[in-house]
Amino acid sequence: MEGTNVMHESMRRGAARALRRTRCRLIAAWAAALFLGAAATAYAQAGPAATSPTGNATDSLRAAPVTVDGRDLFRVAGLTLYPAEKRAREISERIGKLAEDPGFSVEQLRLREVEDATEFVVGENRVLALVDADAQLEGLPRKVLAVAYAKQIGDAVRAHREERTAAYLTRSGLYTAAMTAILVLALWALRWSLAYTTNTLRARFQPRLADIQSKSFGMLGADQFWRVVERGIRGLWWLALVIAAYAYVDFALSRFPWTRHASRWLLNLVLDPLRIMGQAVAESIPGLAFIAILFIIVRYLLLWLHLVLVGIGSGTIRVAGFEREWAVPTYQLLRFGLIAFAVVMAYPYIPGSGSDAFKGISVFVGVLFSIGSSTMLGNVLAGYTLVYQKAFRVGDRVMIGEYVGDITLVKQQVTLLRTVHSEEVVIPNATVLGSKIVNYSAMARADGVILYTSVTIGYDTPWRQVDAMLLAAAERTPGLLTDPKPFVLKRGLEDFYVKYELNAYSRDASTMLQQYSMLHQNIIDEFNEHGVQIMSPHFMAQPDQAVLVPKESWFVAPARGATDGAPPRETGGGKP
Repeated sequence: MEGTNVMHESMRRGAARALRRTRCRLIAAWAAALFLGAAATAYAQAGPAATSPTGNATDSLRAAPVTVDGRDLFRVAGLTLYPAEKRAREISERIGKLAEDPGFSVEQLRLREVEDATEFVVGENRVLALVDADAQLEGLPRKVLAVAYAKQIGDAVRAHREERTAAYLTRSGLYTAAMTAILVLALWALRWSLAYTTNTLRARFQPRLADIQSKSFGMLGADQFWRVVERGIRGLWWLALVIAAYAYVDFALSRFPWTRHASRWLLNLVLDPLRIMGQAVAESIPGLAFIAILFIIVRYLLLWLHLVLVGIGSGTIRVAGFEREWAVPTYQLLRFGLIAFAVVMAYPYIPGSGSDAFKGISVFVGVLFSIGSSTMLGNVLAGYTLVYQKAFRVGDRVMIGEYVGDITLVKQQVTLLRTVHSEEVVIPNATVLGSKIVNYSAMARADGVILYTSVTIGYDTPWRQVDAMLLAAAERTPGLLTDPKPFVLKRGLEDFYVKYELNAYSRDASTMLQQYSMLHQNIIDEFNEHGVQIMSPHFMAQPDQAVLVPKESWFVAPARGATDGAPPRETGGGKP
């Protein structure tokens, strides 16, 4: 029994909290409606807008509506010195004064023809002078239009007086009270529907949220997904609340003549943007159709170019004088040029492209692009220049500046090089184009790359013996060619020694480092075998005996030799 009382007390408190929240929201909606109505009334009292929906000042000079109690009667033309808006406002004030004059009868309004005008007069007071420019607005003869305008003025006077009677105001007050009650019920229904919809969806989809989380691989949690759904429901609820408040305010303001201007202002506040957007969409349909057709044509041209150049790149299509390596960069250049040409053609047909705002944004973006992209464009152009000059290919062993390595990738802006020490160097293409480039692989593919090294030998050693030993070391080095044959050059006759240079050809530029190492190893062994001293480093005086390694010391520990099962000297090739 005590548990039941506690449950009832908890339910009672929950209901009280819900009632307080509903009351607060009703008060907020009511306050918002009153504030909106007061703002609209203040705006209307400042004067009805007589311009077109676009707000063009030239339209307000040409024509403006004559308005009485928030209703448009007819339009009148204007001049530069006497704008249509000012003329319409003065005519509206005269008609309003006639309607407020209890001694005025509609039958007292008469028409009087004067030169180039038809005057509406009451006694000797002129209310309106209808001119030919007014008749041109409606496309009717002036006399026919004058009769129609006289009827409009009479109807406006009678409506003005009727809407200020006690019966009409009482009826309008009752309608407004009924609409207020309907608004309260609508707000309560919206509040109930929000809770009902949220609880129903939670009960129905809560078991599936775990499945959604598992299918999204944990990227979208169940709680996150439900928060998105709940916020969407609340957004729709607030939209319905605003629509209901707007409809109530518009109805309440339109029931009374003093606030009908505000009702029209609220209506135009919503309809004018929609009208402008609809008109803009309708006017831009031909341009959008042109852009769509241009897009389809450019798309198929790019597809055709891609197929042709991919065929050239793969070797299935052969074009004399066109390298296969040029296929991808050529397609990129043609695609950029074709897209740029299409953008230039489509620019005048883009909606709003002729507006000053669009032009200003275009100039601003162009300035930013020109300032920030000079280096980028320089690298891109340098990259294409390197490709078309065939400076190197991917996989070539090259020397760029101080870096020696293999080309791994050539991008639009940078070139990636892997050094002989497995270091990846990223070099901007502009830097590559401005540096000294030595392509060892290109020379190796043509006549073979020359590996050269130098030694300094004393004058007491016959040069023919030195030549023979150097050539023998080259023959013992794997990977060096015997045709063309290696050769030796005497590069200098120095103070203490002769400088010899060994030159040998190789077809594999990627193993240059290993071949150099083995060539140097074999030169040392060859000179040691024949007891010839290499004169580096320099000597201040000739030593008493030759500076060399005797043969019995070649395999001193920890070097491996024939005694431990290893070959006496490593003369084979291969990468270390």
